Amino acid sequence: MSELLQFTLSGLTMGAIYALVAIGFVLIYNVSEVVNFAQGEFVMIGGMVAAFAFKAGVPLPWAAAMAVAAATLIGLALHAFAVRPAGNASIVTLIIITIGASIFIRGVASVVFDKSIHKLPEFVPGGTLRFAGATVQAQSLLVLAGVAVIVGCLWLFLARTLPGKAILATSASPLGARLSGINTSLAVAACFAVSGAIGAIGGVLITPVALTAYDVGAPLALKGFTAAVLGGLGNPLGAVVGGLLLGLLEAFGAGFISSLYKDAIAFVVLLLVLMFMPRGLFAAARVERV
Repeated sequence: MSELLQFTLSGLTMGAIYALVAIGFVLIYNVSEVVNFAQGEFVMIGGMVAAFAFKAGVPLPWAAAMAVAAATLIGLALHAFAVRPAGNASIVTLIIITIGASIFIRGVASVVFDKSIHKLPEFVPGGTLRFAGATVQAQSLLVLAGVAVIVGCLWLFLARTLPGKAILATSASPLGARLSGINTSLAVAACFAVSGAIGAIGGVLITPVALTAYDVGAPLALKGFTAAVLGGLGNPLGAVVGGLLLGLLEAFGAGFISSLYKDAIAFVVLLLVLMFMPRGLFAAARVERV
Protein backbone atom coordinates (compact mmCIF):
# COMPACT_ATOMS: atom_id res chain seq x y z
CA MET A 1 0.00 0.00 0.00
CA SER A 2 2.82 2.41 0.85
CA GLU A 3 4.50 1.69 -2.51
CA LEU A 4 1.27 2.38 -4.37
CA LEU A 5 0.87 5.70 -2.57
CA GLN A 6 4.51 6.59 -3.23
CA PHE A 7 4.17 5.88 -6.94
CA THR A 8 0.90 7.81 -7.05
CA LEU A 9 2.43 10.92 -5.49
CA SER A 10 5.46 10.70 -7.77
CA GLY A 11 3.24 10.25 -10.82
CA LEU A 12 1.00 13.18 -9.92
CA THR A 13 4.03 15.44 -9.43
CA MET A 14 5.47 14.77 -12.88
CA GLY A 15 1.98 14.57 -14.37
CA ALA A 16 1.30 18.11 -13.16
CA ILE A 17 4.29 19.35 -15.18
CA TYR A 18 3.10 17.41 -18.23
CA ALA A 19 -0.26 19.09 -17.72
CA LEU A 20 1.34 22.54 -17.84
CA VAL A 21 3.16 21.67 -21.07
CA ALA A 22 -0.09 20.28 -22.48
CA ILE A 23 -1.95 23.48 -21.56
CA GLY A 24 0.66 25.42 -23.53
CA PHE A 25 0.01 23.19 -26.54
CA VAL A 26 -3.75 23.70 -26.19
CA LEU A 27 -3.56 27.50 -25.81
CA ILE A 28 -1.51 27.96 -28.97
CA TYR A 29 -3.40 25.32 -30.96
CA ASN A 30 -6.79 26.83 -30.15
CA VAL A 31 -5.96 30.30 -31.47
CA SER A 32 -3.66 29.40 -34.37
CA GLU A 33 -3.91 25.64 -35.05
CA VAL A 34 -0.14 25.51 -34.58
CA VAL A 35 1.22 22.47 -32.74
CA ASN A 36 4.17 24.06 -30.96
CA PHE A 37 6.83 21.40 -30.40
CA ALA A 38 9.09 24.04 -28.85
CA GLN A 39 6.79 24.07 -25.81
CA GLY A 40 9.10 21.81 -23.80
CA GLU A 41 11.95 24.27 -24.27
CA PHE A 42 10.05 26.85 -22.21
CA VAL A 43 10.23 24.46 -19.24
CA MET A 44 13.94 23.97 -19.85
CA ILE A 45 14.54 27.73 -20.07
CA GLY A 46 12.65 28.25 -16.83
CA GLY A 47 14.75 25.72 -14.95
CA MET A 48 18.11 26.67 -16.46
CA VAL A 49 17.75 30.45 -16.14
CA ALA A 50 16.56 30.14 -12.55
CA ALA A 51 19.38 27.71 -11.65
CA PHE A 52 22.14 29.88 -13.15
CA ALA A 53 20.72 33.10 -11.74
CA PHE A 54 20.52 31.54 -8.28
CA LYS A 55 24.11 30.28 -8.53
CA ALA A 56 25.15 33.81 -9.48
CA GLY A 57 23.76 35.07 -6.18
CA VAL A 58 20.30 36.22 -7.24
CA PRO A 59 17.66 35.49 -4.55
CA LEU A 60 15.46 32.55 -5.48
CA PRO A 61 12.22 34.54 -6.01
CA TRP A 62 13.99 36.98 -8.32
CA ALA A 63 15.72 34.12 -10.13
CA ALA A 64 12.31 32.55 -10.74
CA ALA A 65 10.95 35.87 -12.00
CA MET A 66 13.90 36.22 -14.38
CA ALA A 67 13.24 32.72 -15.71
CA VAL A 68 9.58 33.46 -16.37
CA ALA A 69 10.44 36.75 -18.08
CA ALA A 70 13.05 35.05 -20.29
CA ALA A 71 10.65 32.31 -21.40
CA THR A 72 7.91 34.87 -22.06
CA LEU A 73 10.23 36.86 -24.32
CA ILE A 74 11.32 33.69 -26.12
CA GLY A 75 7.67 32.80 -26.67
CA LEU A 76 7.04 36.22 -28.21
CA ALA A 77 10.17 35.91 -30.36
CA LEU A 78 9.07 32.46 -31.54
CA HIS A 79 5.80 33.92 -32.75
CA ALA A 80 7.30 37.06 -34.25
CA PHE A 81 10.27 35.53 -36.09
CA ALA A 82 9.19 31.96 -36.84
CA VAL A 83 5.42 31.44 -36.82
CA ARG A 84 3.97 34.76 -38.01
CA PRO A 85 6.27 35.09 -41.06
CA ALA A 86 5.05 31.66 -42.20
CA GLY A 87 1.59 33.19 -42.71
CA ASN A 88 -0.92 30.63 -43.96
CA ALA A 89 1.57 27.81 -44.35
CA SER A 90 0.36 24.23 -44.02
CA ILE A 91 0.11 22.54 -40.63
CA VAL A 92 3.03 20.25 -41.52
CA THR A 93 5.20 23.26 -42.39
CA LEU A 94 4.35 24.97 -39.10
CA ILE A 95 5.16 21.80 -37.15
CA ILE A 96 8.55 21.61 -38.88
CA ILE A 97 9.14 25.29 -38.02
CA THR A 98 8.45 24.69 -34.32
CA ILE A 99 10.65 21.59 -34.30
CA GLY A 100 13.43 23.65 -35.89
CA ALA A 101 12.88 26.37 -33.29
CA SER A 102 13.15 23.74 -30.55
CA ILE A 103 16.47 22.51 -31.93
CA PHE A 104 17.73 26.09 -32.24
CA ILE A 105 16.76 27.01 -28.65
CA ARG A 106 18.35 23.81 -27.35
CA GLY A 107 21.57 24.54 -29.24
CA VAL A 108 21.75 28.11 -27.96
CA ALA A 109 21.09 26.89 -24.42
CA SER A 110 23.97 24.41 -24.64
CA VAL A 111 26.30 27.31 -25.53
CA VAL A 112 24.93 29.99 -23.20
CA PHE A 113 24.67 27.64 -20.24
CA ASP A 114 26.43 24.25 -20.34
CA LYS A 115 25.67 20.57 -20.77
CA SER A 116 25.68 19.66 -17.08
CA ILE A 117 22.73 18.78 -14.87
CA HIS A 118 21.52 21.52 -12.53
CA LYS A 119 19.26 21.78 -9.52
CA LEU A 120 17.48 24.45 -7.53
CA PRO A 121 17.08 24.30 -3.75
CA GLU A 122 13.69 23.25 -2.45
CA PHE A 123 11.37 26.16 -1.82
CA VAL A 124 10.56 24.56 1.55
CA PRO A 125 13.95 23.42 2.94
CA GLY A 126 13.86 20.12 4.78
CA GLY A 127 10.19 19.71 4.04
CA THR A 128 9.58 15.96 4.05
CA LEU A 129 6.37 14.40 5.30
CA ARG A 130 5.50 10.80 6.14
CA PHE A 131 2.02 9.60 5.28
CA ALA A 132 0.78 5.99 5.36
CA GLY A 133 4.31 4.70 4.96
CA ALA A 134 5.10 6.94 1.99
CA THR A 135 7.58 9.82 1.95
CA VAL A 136 6.19 13.05 0.55
CA GLN A 137 8.40 15.97 -0.37
CA ALA A 138 6.92 19.35 0.41
CA GLN A 139 8.22 20.50 -2.98
CA SER A 140 6.01 17.88 -4.67
CA LEU A 141 2.98 19.25 -2.86
CA LEU A 142 4.08 22.74 -3.90
CA VAL A 143 4.21 21.59 -7.53
CA LEU A 144 0.64 20.28 -7.33
CA ALA A 145 -0.58 23.41 -5.57
CA GLY A 146 1.26 25.64 -8.05
CA VAL A 147 -0.30 23.88 -11.02
CA ALA A 148 -3.77 24.22 -9.47
CA VAL A 149 -3.19 27.95 -8.95
CA ILE A 150 -1.93 28.40 -12.52
CA VAL A 151 -4.95 26.60 -13.96
CA GLY A 152 -7.28 28.72 -11.82
CA CYS A 153 -5.56 31.98 -12.77
CA LEU A 154 -5.61 31.02 -16.44
CA TRP A 155 -9.35 30.33 -16.26
CA LEU A 156 -9.95 33.70 -14.60
CA PHE A 157 -7.79 35.45 -17.20
CA LEU A 158 -9.64 33.88 -20.12
CA ALA A 159 -13.14 34.17 -18.67
CA ARG A 160 -13.04 37.49 -16.81
CA THR A 161 -10.64 39.83 -18.64
CA LEU A 162 -10.94 41.61 -21.98
CA PRO A 163 -7.62 40.21 -23.34
CA GLY A 164 -8.72 36.73 -22.30
CA LYS A 165 -12.08 37.13 -24.00
CA ALA A 166 -10.29 38.37 -27.11
CA ILE A 167 -8.25 35.17 -27.10
CA LEU A 168 -11.40 33.07 -26.70
CA ALA A 169 -13.06 34.96 -29.55
CA THR A 170 -10.03 34.38 -31.77
CA SER A 171 -10.10 30.71 -30.85
CA ALA A 172 -13.80 30.40 -31.71
CA SER A 173 -13.64 32.29 -35.03
CA PRO A 174 -10.58 34.24 -36.21
CA LEU A 175 -12.56 35.88 -39.01
CA GLY A 176 -15.41 36.85 -36.69
CA ALA A 177 -12.90 38.21 -34.17
CA ARG A 178 -11.24 40.37 -36.84
CA LEU A 179 -14.60 41.68 -37.98
CA SER A 180 -15.32 42.62 -34.36
CA GLY A 181 -12.16 44.73 -34.25
CA ILE A 182 -9.95 42.26 -32.36
CA ASN A 183 -6.28 42.20 -33.29
CA THR A 184 -6.02 38.44 -33.80
CA SER A 185 -2.25 38.57 -34.40
CA LEU A 186 -1.83 40.18 -30.99
CA ALA A 187 -4.07 37.52 -29.44
CA VAL A 188 -1.92 34.76 -30.93
CA ALA A 189 1.25 36.50 -29.71
CA ALA A 190 -0.27 36.75 -26.24
CA CYS A 191 -0.90 32.98 -26.24
CA PHE A 192 2.75 32.30 -27.13
CA ALA A 193 3.82 34.62 -24.30
CA VAL A 194 1.46 33.05 -21.76
CA SER A 195 2.50 29.55 -22.84
CA GLY A 196 6.14 30.51 -22.36
CA ALA A 197 5.43 31.87 -18.89
CA ILE A 198 3.44 28.79 -17.87
CA GLY A 199 6.19 26.48 -19.10
CA ALA A 200 8.85 28.46 -17.23
CA ILE A 201 6.87 28.32 -13.98
CA GLY A 202 6.66 24.55 -14.42
CA GLY A 203 10.42 24.41 -14.96
CA VAL A 204 11.10 26.43 -11.81
CA LEU A 205 8.75 24.27 -9.72
CA ILE A 206 10.05 20.90 -10.90
CA THR A 207 13.80 21.60 -11.00
CA PRO A 208 14.27 21.06 -7.23
CA VAL A 209 12.69 17.61 -7.66
CA ALA A 210 13.66 16.33 -11.12
CA LEU A 211 16.76 18.44 -12.00
CA THR A 212 17.23 20.14 -15.35
CA ALA A 213 19.64 20.32 -18.28
CA TYR A 214 19.78 21.92 -21.71
CA ASP A 215 18.23 18.87 -23.41
CA VAL A 216 15.18 18.14 -21.22
CA GLY A 217 12.82 20.12 -23.45
CA ALA A 218 12.31 17.57 -26.24
CA PRO A 219 11.12 14.71 -23.99
CA LEU A 220 8.84 17.12 -22.13
CA ALA A 221 7.38 18.34 -25.42
CA LEU A 222 6.62 14.78 -26.46
CA LYS A 223 4.96 13.96 -23.15
CA GLY A 224 3.06 17.23 -23.06
CA PHE A 225 1.80 16.60 -26.59
CA THR A 226 0.79 13.06 -25.60
CA ALA A 227 -1.10 14.46 -22.60
CA ALA A 228 -2.86 17.03 -24.81
CA VAL A 229 -3.86 14.38 -27.35
CA LEU A 230 -4.97 12.00 -24.60
CA GLY A 231 -7.23 14.63 -23.08
CA GLY A 232 -8.44 15.90 -26.44
CA LEU A 233 -6.28 18.41 -28.28
CA GLY A 234 -7.94 21.78 -27.86
CA ASN A 235 -9.51 21.04 -24.46
CA PRO A 236 -7.72 22.71 -21.50
CA LEU A 237 -9.42 20.50 -18.91
CA GLY A 238 -8.51 17.46 -20.97
CA ALA A 239 -4.88 18.64 -21.03
CA VAL A 240 -4.77 18.68 -17.22
CA VAL A 241 -6.40 15.25 -16.89
CA GLY A 242 -4.24 13.83 -19.67
CA GLY A 243 -1.06 15.10 -18.00
CA LEU A 244 -1.96 13.60 -14.63
CA LEU A 245 -2.95 10.28 -16.21
CA LEU A 246 0.28 10.09 -18.19
CA GLY A 247 2.31 10.84 -15.06
CA LEU A 248 0.52 8.07 -13.16
CA LEU A 249 1.01 5.58 -15.99
CA GLU A 250 4.72 6.38 -16.10
CA ALA A 251 5.13 6.05 -12.34
CA PHE A 252 3.22 2.76 -12.14
CA GLY A 253 5.06 1.39 -15.17
CA ALA A 254 8.46 2.30 -13.73
CA GLY A 255 7.55 1.05 -10.25
CA PHE A 256 5.79 -2.22 -11.03
CA ILE A 257 7.42 -3.20 -14.34
CA SER A 258 10.79 -1.53 -14.94
CA SER A 259 12.18 1.98 -14.95
CA LEU A 260 13.75 1.15 -18.32
CA TYR A 261 10.33 1.49 -19.92
CA LYS A 262 9.39 4.80 -18.31
CA ASP A 263 10.04 7.02 -21.32
CA ALA A 264 8.62 4.45 -23.75
CA ILE A 265 5.22 4.61 -22.05
CA ALA A 266 4.51 8.04 -23.56
CA PHE A 267 5.16 6.67 -27.06
CA VAL A 268 2.88 3.68 -26.42
CA VAL A 269 0.10 5.87 -25.02
CA LEU A 270 0.37 8.28 -27.97
CA LEU A 271 0.15 5.43 -30.50
CA LEU A 272 -2.80 3.81 -28.75
CA VAL A 273 -4.70 7.09 -28.50
CA LEU A 274 -4.08 7.95 -32.16
CA MET A 275 -5.16 4.45 -33.23
CA PHE A 276 -8.25 3.91 -31.09
CA MET A 277 -9.30 7.31 -29.71
CA PRO A 278 -7.81 10.01 -31.96
CA ARG A 279 -10.04 12.76 -30.55
CA GLY A 280 -9.04 12.06 -26.94
CA LEU A 281 -11.00 11.55 -23.76
CA PHE A 282 -12.81 14.89 -23.66
CA ALA A 283 -13.28 15.76 -27.31
CA ALA A 284 -16.52 17.60 -27.93
CA ALA A 285 -18.69 16.64 -30.84
CA ARG A 286 -18.11 18.93 -33.79
CA VAL A 287 -21.06 20.64 -35.39
CA GLU A 288 -20.78 21.83 -38.96
CA ARG A 289 -23.02 24.79 -39.83
CA VAL A 290 -23.87 25.47 -43.44
